[in-house]
Amino acid sequence: MAKSAGQKLKLLYIIKLLSENTDENHPVSTADIISYLESNGIHSERKSIYDDIAKLNDFGYDIIQVHSRLGGGYYMAARDFELAELKLLVDAVQSSRFITTRKSRSLIKKLERLAGKHDAGKLQRQVYVAGRIKTENESIYYSIDSIHRAIQENRQIGFQYLEWNLKKELVPRENFERRVSPWALIWRDENYYLAAFDGKDRIMKHYRVDKMGQVKVLKDAREGMEQFEKTDPAAYANQTFGMFAGQEETVTLQFPNRLIGVVLDRFGRDVDIRPMTDRIFRMRAKVAVSGQFFGWLAGIGREAVVISPASVREQYQSWLADIVNTMRMRSELPGFAEKCEP
Repeated sequence: MAKSAGQKLKLLYIIKLLSENTDENHPVSTADIISYLESNGIHSERKSIYDDIAKLNDFGYDIIQVHSRLGGGYYMAARDFELAELKLLVDAVQSSRFITTRKSRSLIKKLERLAGKHDAGKLQRQVYVAGRIKTENESIYYSIDSIHRAIQENRQIGFQYLEWNLKKELVPRENFERRVSPWALIWRDENYYLAAFDGKDRIMKHYRVDKMGQVKVLKDAREGMEQFEKTDPAAYANQTFGMFAGQEETVTLQFPNRLIGVVLDRFGRDVDIRPMTDRIFRMRAKVAVSGQFFGWLAGIGREAVVISPASVREQYQSWLADIVNTMRMRSELPGFAEKCEP
């Protein structure tokens, strides 16, 4: 490496050394810095290192000098991300269903480099959910990028909607390309959903992004601004159970007071809550009435009561009765018990 070229890179190499190899408990000495620069073809003297560190601090880097009889040295005191912040990011990456296992490992490796080699192991010990169910669609990152670009450029997108088959493969659900106008990405139930306007049906719909294949930005301008402006994405996500669509209704439900946390987790803190007695309360909210909504109620059990409207209460009763009757009829079929045995 030519001397002039090396000197121009000198400050960059010093920052690289301090960022990747030092912290409060692991400073590097001036001799260490000189040796590191020499290994990269850059000759340096002790006096020039002092001047380089001063220039880096003047520029905004937080480099601390430690004085010690045992040697002392320099370390990078402040980083773009604190260790606690990086741990949160690692946990978010690992717990995200839409990020594949392979991509999770790649992202975490990059986060480790931000921590420096001495703290990287602390992040690695956070990787205890690698076996969590994750998507298999490796192209989701490019799909998200295309969706954002289409929104920014006010364009429609085309894609194939995918579904699982019995071979555990994601395959196209139909043999045609869907075309929609993307308006918002929604994070719900550990998945990414796209809220988009379907120009053919003239309504807003949502799609799981990890089940969208071959996403491409089209030349056609977006449609559905008026419909989207009538939609609150956050409220829409709260009222749609499992992101399954259904007839929107304003319902009143009753719960014991001890389940207030369950209700707030589901509907958010802005939901209309009214104490009825010292033991029960009622809540009022818009929901998409669907089997998933009834399933959520059934999971709570008999303490969840549908007060109004009567039509929704009757639908819920019918939904429960249909499940019980179906199970009863099947259990009465000849040989049912034997067929159910493994």
